[in-house]
Amino acid sequence: MSFISLISIIGIALGVIVLITVLSVVNGFQKDIRGKLLNIAPHAEVGYMMGDGEQNQKWQDLQKMFDGKNGVIATAPYIAGQGLIANQGEVQGIQLRGILPGQERKVVDYADNLVSGSLNDLKPDEFDIVLGESLAQNLGAEIGNKVTVITPEGNVTPAGVVPRLKQFTVVGIVKTGADEADNSMAMIHMADAQKLFRVDDAAISLRLRLADPQNAPAVMEKLLSENQRLNIWAQNWTDNNRSYFNAVEMEKRLLTLLLAFIILVAVFNLVSSLVMAVTEKQSDIAILRTLGMSPRGVMKVFVVQGMVAGVVGTASGTILGLALAANVGKIVAFIEQNMGRKLVSSKVYFLDYLPSDIHASDVISVICISLTLSFLATLYPSWRAARTQPAEALRYE
Repeated sequence: MSFISLISIIGIALGVIVLITVLSVVNGFQKDIRGKLLNIAPHAEVGYMMGDGEQNQKWQDLQKMFDGKNGVIATAPYIAGQGLIANQGEVQGIQLRGILPGQERKVVDYADNLVSGSLNDLKPDEFDIVLGESLAQNLGAEIGNKVTVITPEGNVTPAGVVPRLKQFTVVGIVKTGADEADNSMAMIHMADAQKLFRVDDAAISLRLRLADPQNAPAVMEKLLSENQRLNIWAQNWTDNNRSYFNAVEMEKRLLTLLLAFIILVAVFNLVSSLVMAVTEKQSDIAILRTLGMSPRGVMKVFVVQGMVAGVVGTASGTILGLALAANVGKIVAFIEQNMGRKLVSSKVYFLDYLPSDIHASDVISVICISLTLSFLATLYPSWRAARTQPAEALRYE
């Protein structure tokens, strides 16, 4: 085996290792972020369309419509709005949600995520509030503290319309693990939310927990008839996060294309080594031809020689790539520990660790790409070897 052939094998192996590892990490991010979203967000939401002249719409009727339907595990009413929250001179924007604690936990169970306090501490007309952990830290708020919530629904005064201000008592702090949610989440009792936002029962929507959240679009399609869609809006968790997952999928395709060039570079080395072998073995090829070997037989010799390098590089790369992909999280954690700094930040990636999820389909695709490129690399050198003229090659022997 020549030095160039060895470099080709190492290059192919490195390309396969990198491709398998990177694709597994991308899959891991998709899987873990999807899991986080499904743990802290409803699988679907429905509500009455506003402004259609209906005055007798109530969320209780909407709940009866969906409770017990095939594919729906539980429902819970909620009111959502935006506002500002202030404490100790700090002001921050929030996503304010009014809930019924007893029903909310059936849709999204925050029990394991509560750092302190409980959702059951949210009582009607007491104006209590549960904050995301990062939000509470930014505000310097702790259990028992008073915070001021400011909503855009204004009060009319002699001086004009001014925003509404209401004091709430912090009774709970929740940590979902999703930095965006922990920085903006604020929950109050639904009765307090109705007073704060000045809305009636028609403005209350439902959050749904589905038996099969991965197929939420198809499930919601079956739950609502065409006539119901005229009066009821519906969205699922994929609608709210479609752009993110589409971007991740696009990144995965681009990374596959770009990293395949590592294998392609190694394949060019393989072409070079085979062309050099053909040049060096001209007389040997000529002797084989004079002994009766056909041009096709000569081609097979060099195709097999090139494919051996491709198979060895691909096989070793696959084994090492699977080993690296399975342990990449531990390796990164070890590096972070020794460096004393985080390489993966939850503020950027939603996760503070490097996940990995090996898909057999991705591994097979990488193997096929590598072997296909290796095979294509053998065609020109083997064709050139097959065109060797015995008389010409042996003229000076």
